[in-house]
Amino acid sequence: MTALTEALGQRIHADERVVHGTCHHDCPDSCGWTVTVRDGVAVKLRGRSDHPYSAGELCPKVNRFLDRVYSPDRVLQPLRRTGPKGAGSFAPVSWSEALEEIAARLHDVIERHGAESVLPFSDAGNQSLLACSGLSERFFHHLGASHLVRGICGPTVGHGVRMTNGTGLALDPLELRHSRLILLWGTNTRLTNRHLWPTIEAARANGAKVVVIDPLRTITAEAADEFVQPLPGTDIALMLSMMHVLVRDGFVDRAWVDAHTIGFDELAEHVRDWPPSRAGEVCGLEPAAIESLAHDYGTIRPAAIRTLIGAEHHENGAMFHRTLAVLPALVGAWRDKGGGLSRSVGSYQDAVIDEAAFDRPDLLAGRSVRSINMSRLGEALIDERLDPPVAALVVWNANPLVTVPNAEAVRRGLAREDLFTVVHEQFLTDTARYADVVLPATTQMEASDVVPAWGHLWLGWNEAAIEPLGESVSNTELFRRLAAAMGFDEPALRADDETLLADALGDLVDLAALRATGWWRVPYPADGRPFGDGTFPTASGKVELVSDVLAAMGQPRLPTFVPPREGPHGDADLFARYPLQLLTPKHHARFLNSSYSALPKHGPAEGEPFVEVSADDAAARGLTDGAIARVFNDRAELTLPVRITGRVRPGVVVVPWGWWGWQHPDGRTANALTNDTLTDWGGGVAYSDTLVEVALA
Repeated sequence: MTALTEALGQRIHADERVVHGTCHHDCPDSCGWTVTVRDGVAVKLRGRSDHPYSAGELCPKVNRFLDRVYSPDRVLQPLRRTGPKGAGSFAPVSWSEALEEIAARLHDVIERHGAESVLPFSDAGNQSLLACSGLSERFFHHLGASHLVRGICGPTVGHGVRMTNGTGLALDPLELRHSRLILLWGTNTRLTNRHLWPTIEAARANGAKVVVIDPLRTITAEAADEFVQPLPGTDIALMLSMMHVLVRDGFVDRAWVDAHTIGFDELAEHVRDWPPSRAGEVCGLEPAAIESLAHDYGTIRPAAIRTLIGAEHHENGAMFHRTLAVLPALVGAWRDKGGGLSRSVGSYQDAVIDEAAFDRPDLLAGRSVRSINMSRLGEALIDERLDPPVAALVVWNANPLVTVPNAEAVRRGLAREDLFTVVHEQFLTDTARYADVVLPATTQMEASDVVPAWGHLWLGWNEAAIEPLGESVSNTELFRRLAAAMGFDEPALRADDETLLADALGDLVDLAALRATGWWRVPYPADGRPFGDGTFPTASGKVELVSDVLAAMGQPRLPTFVPPREGPHGDADLFARYPLQLLTPKHHARFLNSSYSALPKHGPAEGEPFVEVSADDAAARGLTDGAIARVFNDRAELTLPVRITGRVRPGVVVVPWGWWGWQHPDGRTANALTNDTLTDWGGGVAYSDTLVEVALA
């Protein structure tokens, strides 16, 4: 055992040691963990008790991570398809055979259609730096492949806030402990950000009021002091009405606004048209509820708004966050410790990471390549007008057949016999079943990496606890092998992991110290106030209540409510046929996104897929609890059991997502129904602007 290993894991006896690591999931909490290894086998996983954020607690899914690592269903050697696409019929082959076939097929595709006919597809299935960035972009830049726009989750929020504040930087969520009013807006903290809840409870113990604003009565809403339940996609109208009340009743901090914002008079005139009576009709709320919410926000200090990514999944997702960012400015919340807007703090982590060092855009050698938005994967795969066509697809860190909207279009594309598909995976996911070649991937326990967080300020280290199982390889090793098989001699494609991390983190982060300690706190203002001096990195140096940048883009220069096409205030003909708005939230404690749901102690513990409806909507359709219903629109149809609950309002139905196709009665997942319309200027996707009808099967 080396001195470094001694520092990373304490020796228990001759054949046992404890190794420290960090959870890699696309979750805000990025928890610290410890792995007990005996004779090279991981035998126990626990939360790391001294972790500065997660403090020893892991979530129910990760508590059973060893089930994933040692699952008998793991892919541990390369596989070649032997049956029809989607059937899941494969035979094992050697790495050399698999690489030879992949290289030959990719060279053939490039010769026939050009390099842009190759499409990479990945997301944050593992959000660690090497796994998520590493060598993959270098490989595809050198190849000249199409560029994938990874906007399905997260970027829309930043784009929206940036149009008001000039930056995506916001309040550290741990500063909420100093708040006296906390608005949890469109975020289910107790389920999806569970390690923040003790901070909120501590604030409440000190007198804070906690208000949840959400179209669903979530477990977080149940624990709040007050719950406001607008109809989905109407939040901007609610915000404009709050501004109306703030201006009307003199709750605006005029001294702060005059010194640190531009456009107040124009905004004040604009929101005169949004009294609570009008917003109440749009949002399905009593005007008195809007008055009360605005009154609290204008009179209780410090006031903080906490949001994450859920609300961005509307056609006007960026406008939601642009408008939300206006509220703290009107009441001068940024001058208070514990005041302002708290969203992802990934921007603080991004500031210490040189993504260009990973991606090496110079390897494009001046070529301009087309971009394809990941949310429109189905369209890209089936559009016969696309020139060149997508003829080869390489997937890693993702299961798009479950996670991408309009999933039946994705399925039709993956079923094309002329599409060559390679998937690097740990299991035969819905997507992997359509692959021509499946390559075995390591888990987080089998690869050392650096893990950024977007829910707290600690960059984490993950030490490999065990050797890779079977013939599995990390993402960086995969692309080193693919580059060699393709005959590429570019030195940047052979870089080792240590060099990649050192280049991307530079001199600011001491890798050896990070590795020894397990975490490092990224820079953040010492007084806890990111804009305490009232200076913002906009062109004006102030909060831009009006935006000439947006106007130049053809967007409204003022915060504006624009009804989505798929919604009660949108396309009347469409709404007449499909009068129910579908939400597809995370519902599960034991599986994340599409991970874990196929494992026997995870998916079954959450039960089976279902459609959740209100008592009024059920009665109008002759549905009873447990009845089998059809949930359908022009995209697809699902057959699901009915749950009648008080969590949803009339006009809204829920089909939670994350289960794989074989766990649904008819093999189609929740995203078979969802809308793949892209958001305003944010580049995201309008999952939650989806209309359906429900009928007895």
